Amino acid sequence: MAGGLIGLLDDVAALAKLAAASIDDVGAAAGKASVKAAGVVVDDTAVTPTYVHGLAADRELPIIKRIALGSIRNKLLFILPAALVLSEFVPILVEIILMMGGAFLCFEGAEKVHHRFAGDHGSEDLPAAAVGEDQEAKTISGAIRTDFILSGEIMVIALKEVIDEGFVSRAIILAVVAVLITAIVYGLVALIVKMDDIGLRMVERGGTTSARVGRGLVSGMPKLLSLLSTVGTAAMLWVGGHILLVGAHELGWHGPYDVVHSLEEPVHDIGVVGGALGWFVNTLASAILGIVVGFLIVAVVTRLPIGKGHEAAKAAH
Repeated sequence: MAGGLIGLLDDVAALAKLAAASIDDVGAAAGKASVKAAGVVVDDTAVTPTYVHGLAADRELPIIKRIALGSIRNKLLFILPAALVLSEFVPILVEIILMMGGAFLCFEGAEKVHHRFAGDHGSEDLPAAAVGEDQEAKTISGAIRTDFILSGEIMVIALKEVIDEGFVSRAIILAVVAVLITAIVYGLVALIVKMDDIGLRMVERGGTTSARVGRGLVSGMPKLLSLLSTVGTAAMLWVGGHILLVGAHELGWHGPYDVVHSLEEPVHDIGVVGGALGWFVNTLASAILGIVVGFLIVAVVTRLPIGKGHEAAKAAH
């Protein structure tokens, strides 16, 4: 009896170790998949604060909370089941959809670069919230629709990293990625939009150091949003280009990938900085590809009737 109990305890301990190892594997895979989605995450973080621009301070956090809940609903109830079904039964479609998402990222990034260099700073659509308080529900609905596109890109990028995992592990990892990224993005958004309020309170408290820091926070928020927008644009071009580069290679067109790989190889042997230089070369090549593809799509879209209508609507604002 004692021997049987000891054997049972040994089995339980072995299962516990196996479960712990599985949790570690899931955590590592979720972290890796989340990093791969960095370009979309930065863009999402840069875009979302514009939806509460022009609102009373006490409405900012409730609106962000509602958008965040809509985002997690998008990921877990709609995108995750569809992604799991596709990856289980038609995995090649995951690569094709991922490349379509990569092309869309390139297009978005190139469009932002085009407007910036064309001096078209006033062409950005004003958020509905800036028009009046009665537009709050419409603003939230629009933000959640935009989030659906960004969330779809995030989840497919993450799925591509774990597509070789078992179905259950894949589902758990993607669910962890969905919750983790949503928490990070909307936590940062909440911090950003309240940064000026925190600064004002520090100024009101008095004290030389506190007031100086407070004024710095108030004046720094527009600069931070501008920096986030710039970094987000660069990340979209890099991530989009890299997705197209790797996707073309995996679908059988090896030329572009082989060219980039041949450029990486010589710098990999340069001492301790070889790895970093190799990453830089790959990133630069991916960004250049993203810019080229993005501007080609912009050139085509702006000549289509739907593209002309979109540009006219933006100009009207």
